[in-house]
Amino acid sequence: MTMMNAPKADCWRASVLTLFPEMFPGPLGISLSGEAMRRGDWSLDAYDIRNHGLGRHRSVDDTPAGGGPGMVLRADVLAAAIDAVCPHGDERPRFLMSPRGRPLSQGRVRELIDGPGAVIVCGRFEGVDERVIAGRNLEEVSIGDYILSGGELGAMVMLDACVRLLPGVMGHVHSGTEESFESGMLEYPHYTRPREWEGHAIPDMLLSGNHAAIARWRQAEALRITRERRPDLLIKKTS
Repeated sequence: MTMMNAPKADCWRASVLTLFPEMFPGPLGISLSGEAMRRGDWSLDAYDIRNHGLGRHRSVDDTPAGGGPGMVLRADVLAAAIDAVCPHGDERPRFLMSPRGRPLSQGRVRELIDGPGAVIVCGRFEGVDERVIAGRNLEEVSIGDYILSGGELGAMVMLDACVRLLPGVMGHVHSGTEESFESGMLEYPHYTRPREWEGHAIPDMLLSGNHAAIARWRQAEALRITRERRPDLLIKKTS
């Protein structure tokens, strides 16, 4: 296992099981998440599934039962890796990055940061033996309706979404609450200096100093943008 930092005793702990541990921490090692990692606010361990591979070549996959293209990660190999990283008594939830999983949501992210951390399995090839998903209680999660070469990039997305909301990671206390999806809608437009740029001015309302009116304007703009771009969010909000 490759440990990326020396964490505090009570930090939020993430473990990633992958065939490519060298991909981590990747972008998670820079900017806000990287600074938080170096402070010990959260930890990231990348564990090589191939440590439990079979034979001289440390094989981790085999042909699909019933035939078909590609290869499938073996249940015995992957279960052994999960057990090594997440032994009995480890209360962290276990995830499998999968296009058939439930879409990752801001609400689920907020639930996760209230817990001790996460264990994330990164699949490869055609998929993972179904028996280990059930046998090790893996929650399948997706970051979108498309296919990637493996689960590593999805794991990074999921971890970034979590880490940025940990206490002290973002500078302003409201930075993580006034964003898209936090209220069930997309975020309102933002502006800053210069006051006029290429013939386009900052809306007068934002310069009025009337904070109640500004709040109403932002709410109306958030509703407008959500109706135009993601009307499905409004359906979920009212259902």
